[in-house]
Amino acid sequence: MRKKELVSCWRRKKRKVITTDSNHDQPVAPNKLDRDFTALAANKKWVGDITGVWTDEGWLYLAALVDLYSRKVVGWAMSELRDERLVEDAL
Repeated sequence: MRKKELVSCWRRKKRKVITTDSNHDQPVAPNKLDRDFTALAANKKWVGDITGVWTDEGWLYLAALVDLYSRKVVGWAMSELRDERLVEDAL
């Protein structure tokens, strides 16, 4: 585009990255895996994550559970709310 002297009519919005604040008084779950992500059998170690997905209608949250032995998704759920119900539905 620069060589042809073209200019985009869209401007990128700069988004501020927000991360989790670790300085709080809330209880913290114990680290049971201690970064050992090997599994000797199926369904012995599951890991999970929640991520936000922007859609035309707003944010949706995806909770996914993965079996560390097979590396397959064993449960997932989507919701407009990031709450306990989302995780329960993924289980």
